[in-house]
Amino acid sequence: MKKWLLTGAAALLTAGLAACGDEDTGGDGEAGGNADETFTLSIGHTLAETSHYQEALYEFKDMIEERSDGRIEIEIFADGALGGEREMIESLQMGDQEMVLTSTGPMSGFAEEVTVVDLPFLFRDHDHAHGVLDGEIGQDLLDELDPHGLVGLAWWENGFRHLTNNDGPVHGPEDVDGLSLRTMENDIHMAAFREMGGDPTPMSFTELFTALQQGVIDGQENPIPVIYSSRFYEVQDHLSLTGHVYNPSILIVSEQVYESMPEDLQQILRETAEEGAIIEREIVQRMEDDFITELEEEGMEVVHDVDLEAFIDAVQPVYDEYADVFGQDLIDAIMDHE
Repeated sequence: MKKWLLTGAAALLTAGLAACGDEDTGGDGEAGGNADETFTLSIGHTLAETSHYQEALYEFKDMIEERSDGRIEIEIFADGALGGEREMIESLQMGDQEMVLTSTGPMSGFAEEVTVVDLPFLFRDHDHAHGVLDGEIGQDLLDELDPHGLVGLAWWENGFRHLTNNDGPVHGPEDVDGLSLRTMENDIHMAAFREMGGDPTPMSFTELFTALQQGVIDGQENPIPVIYSSRFYEVQDHLSLTGHVYNPSILIVSEQVYESMPEDLQQILRETAEEGAIIEREIVQRMEDDFITELEEEGMEVVHDVDLEAFIDAVQPVYDEYADVFGQDLIDAIMDHE
């Protein structure tokens, strides 16, 4: 995949040397590139073209192309066209892909510290989550990506995850007992569902609809915008508003690509990513408000009155297990954040 388009033969030679790790990438620690270069950044994600990701990325594309006077061009690839999330992150590390908008699910295989945000019932609500992730704790977690050839630009989001299935309505953890549920490839999520009595089955999102359609698994869990935009109402009968995990997303750029860009474009990329996060969160909130009603109209039975305290009690062993991994001080700092 072509990483960037250049405006002259001399600039093409410069970028070629930078991609090979030669002096133009900034042997003195400075950003690479020059004012004549144009960078084409391909952003991949696994959600549908009707998703909150896609809608927000269109806004991001317009803003960054205008602010950079066309020196940054954005191409968006939805529906896993560039691969699953783990595959795309690996492509960023190798410099074969420029950017990805990914959930934190696959991060346990890259920067495990980041997955502290995947602890069940860690965040009280959206405001709590945004306050943590937009502050010092959130920046410290993004910095954990640096040693892995990845640059975390900003925290975006999927929203709170909820449970769907074809077996029956879920009011409490006892109703999860025996359900085979697709989860992300995330050890914390799987541990939480095992504590509820479920049978978690990690699976790429790109395979999920077919697995539900064929009855390979009983159910799955995702935020409301994902459930609706992926048309899971066509293959799932019951939705329970468990809100068991707040699911942030990260907009990430390949370190190789980022370091090849001049400093002014690096700054534009970071600032626009942060502003894009605000826009994307507003889209998620709008979709959450609208789509629950639409899912009911599509025939899903929606359980609003779940036994939240019972769920929290059921997953307490997960906190005991991961206190040594993340540090109890960090977990407490997140939960107590005002």
